[in-house]
Amino acid sequence: MDWLTIQQLDKDTWALSEPRHWEETHAYLLAGTKQALLIDTGLGVCDLFSAVRSLTSLPVTVALTHAHWDHIGGCNGFPAPWVHRREGPWLERFPLSREAVLQNLTHGAPPFPPGFELDTYQIYQNGAGGLLEDGDCFQLGNRQVFCLHTPGHSPGHLCFWEPERGTLYSGDLAYEGKLDCFYPTTDPYAFAASVHRVAALPVTVLRPGHHRLEVEPCLLRQIDEAFQHLKARNALEQKAVHSFHSFSIHTA
Repeated sequence: MDWLTIQQLDKDTWALSEPRHWEETHAYLLAGTKQALLIDTGLGVCDLFSAVRSLTSLPVTVALTHAHWDHIGGCNGFPAPWVHRREGPWLERFPLSREAVLQNLTHGAPPFPPGFELDTYQIYQNGAGGLLEDGDCFQLGNRQVFCLHTPGHSPGHLCFWEPERGTLYSGDLAYEGKLDCFYPTTDPYAFAASVHRVAALPVTVLRPGHHRLEVEPCLLRQIDEAFQHLKARNALEQKAVHSFHSFSIHTA
């Protein structure tokens, strides 16, 4: 298995995934007729820029669901990324130390590809190319992609919504696995409200930020119901991992 796998999802959309790492990250390339949008850039272990260029010759804008280390890793190869305004400062001075990032990156001793050197691994810190707000829209030419501010996992977390196709790119708000809302910068109540918001959308295709790529849109409703259950029990402030169906919620 290659470090980076590319899966064509439809005629002009691709998933670029890193299945050999425990994070199992997904970035998404959306091509319009005039522009392309790259949602997230993964870990920064491989040459993501060349992979994207093998798929499209269009000008590429990078937009981040959020500015955590495992979503900004490949930003160095592209023009400065767009991010929600609340996380713009994280792209200039990342809040975790390089040692902490490397500890996460090397957890489980993944089989890094030939040519990758930990000594030269760089966290992206070159700033934002633009700051996003809720409701902003990327016009790609025959495709409109809207920014939804969905805080909780991080203060400026964004989902990207393509209403004409019913597709939601959910980042770390919804995926099959452990949903984290226990960091100092997370907010479980905001997380619950954000999930509730997107669960009300007419989503027919859900594109998660991690783990299994093919997930059903009903996952949004299941996560919403789980958060409502925890709220009713006053459990969102308890230090625990709560298991539900194909996901869990790590609180406090």
